[in-house]
Amino acid sequence: MVSTRGHPKEFPEPDLTPTKSSPSTPSKSSRSSRGARKGQWSHTPSNLAIIWLFVSLPLVAWDTGYVMLRPLTMPGGSLHWPLYVPYDLYGRVDYIYGWKAFHAHNGFTSAQGMLNIIESLIYGYYLYILFAYGKQSKAQGHGAPKASSGGFLGQQRYVDGKMGALAVLIAYSAALMTVSKTVLYWLNEYYSGFENIGHNSATDLIFLWILPNGAWLVLPSYMIYVSGSEILQGLTIVGGGAAPSSDDTSLVKTE
Repeated sequence: MVSTRGHPKEFPEPDLTPTKSSPSTPSKSSRSSRGARKGQWSHTPSNLAIIWLFVSLPLVAWDTGYVMLRPLTMPGGSLHWPLYVPYDLYGRVDYIYGWKAFHAHNGFTSAQGMLNIIESLIYGYYLYILFAYGKQSKAQGHGAPKASSGGFLGQQRYVDGKMGALAVLIAYSAALMTVSKTVLYWLNEYYSGFENIGHNSATDLIFLWILPNGAWLVLPSYMIYVSGSEILQGLTIVGGGAAPSSDDTSLVKTE
């Protein structure tokens, strides 16, 4: 942690013996400290958010492939087996994915698929910034656990400067897009009188529709909270507001 220590009143005589190191060449530790000054803002995402992206992005790609390649991916289509066999069941649980919506030329499904493509590209760019420009440190982002907690989710990567600001803005925007799109998906059912899912039993509705789709509300909402908090903290510092305390987890910290 960055700290300020008091010095004794009387300092010892300096050691003027020349060393092999050139004074013009800063050591690795000094360079690291310079890059982690007290009060310097950085983006350090929670590994929970990163894990969610690595899990959700392939699933979204799978879903988008099914939607955009219909009817080839639907039962009886040349691309249905083996990759899209589970959609035979899901198309009967949610008619928006089944033959009913397809034959009715319902454009909502494909429109959502197109937004999935844009959203995934944004998330992909965010991960690129994080791993191409990220630095290893004991820095702790707002969403990351404290360093003392350790464990698999202990955060060890941060991005500062312009790329850090861009990364957190992208993460916030993409997560907000995900939540908005998912809420629209749910509201479409509510305002249509549950036209596409109302035929299901309560058990099927909970385990085959509500819980799977609910993940795209809970985890992206968490990302919105984390990245939004970092944006607010960065703007507060730039605006001359009170700097966060030493316990604030959005600052780069060193031992």
